[in-house]
Amino acid sequence: MPTMRPRGRLVAIAAGLLAVVVLVASWIAFERDLARQRARIAQGAAVADTGCGRIEYASVGGGAPVLIVHGAGGGFDQGLDFGARLVRAGFRVVAMSRFGYLGTPVPRDATPAAQADAHTCLLDALKIERAAVVGASAGAPSSMQLALRHPSRVAALILVVPAAYVPRPRDAPSMAEPVGTQLLFDTALRSDLVYWLASRTAPSVVTRALLATPPEVVASASAGERARVASIIEHIQPVSARRLGLLNDARITSNLARYELERIAAPTLVVSAADDLFGTWDGARYSADQIPGARFIGYPRGGHVLVGHDEELIAAIASFIAPR
Repeated sequence: MPTMRPRGRLVAIAAGLLAVVVLVASWIAFERDLARQRARIAQGAAVADTGCGRIEYASVGGGAPVLIVHGAGGGFDQGLDFGARLVRAGFRVVAMSRFGYLGTPVPRDATPAAQADAHTCLLDALKIERAAVVGASAGAPSSMQLALRHPSRVAALILVVPAAYVPRPRDAPSMAEPVGTQLLFDTALRSDLVYWLASRTAPSVVTRALLATPPEVVASASAGERARVASIIEHIQPVSARRLGLLNDARITSNLARYELERIAAPTLVVSAADDLFGTWDGARYSADQIPGARFIGYPRGGHVLVGHDEELIAAIASFIAPR
């Protein structure tokens, strides 16, 4: 076997040292970022021990109450991010962590109906008689069930890019699945480190597969909207603290049931985008058609996180739920 020349040996050693430096630097950056996200979710959260079990939540602001029911990958923190401008508009935002997210455990019965009852238990604990309810994405099924099971508690219902039933052929999936979603669910969403690496090295893949938003829509958006999308991706960490909720949501959204939408009495606003890669447009339109008097807002472009429409959406919600 030929011996390696001194110059070649030095190059190999230098490459090895560089690889070690990169790995160490990456690990330090990962630990720093994860610690920052853990500190973020530790601030401002409270826990209510209710008749429906332990529920993590945060309550911010004054005025008419708005219950924010977060989507997949969220928690009370996602609800606070979404509701920040509603707080500035004079509303009280109550954001909870749904079953399996952050500090709220998964009970034996983790169906949307049971989650709706838990929403009511939280309202009871906070002595809130009625609230406007904003159900986003995978938070929509329990929000609709809340309006059906406890109609007196819902002042208004807002369904944003809802995971909602629409009549389909028997063998058709309940919702669309962007390319790469299952792969990331089986890999990145199992590990804080793998998710961190994916979000840093392939943000466009995460945007398409997890946020169900065409990356080109984000690329052409304003700096503020690009920053909002980056924040959504970042705030999914720590993903390990949301894994059980993601699994429960996957079970529910893979077989969405039709609810008795015609019995929903609360004023209802439904919002979606035609290019939402989860395909919520059809379910949103169907829900708006079936709920008496519901108003539908449809955007041709914006993806699942409604890029380019955030300020407009919040203004529409604030106007819709304003006390009259």
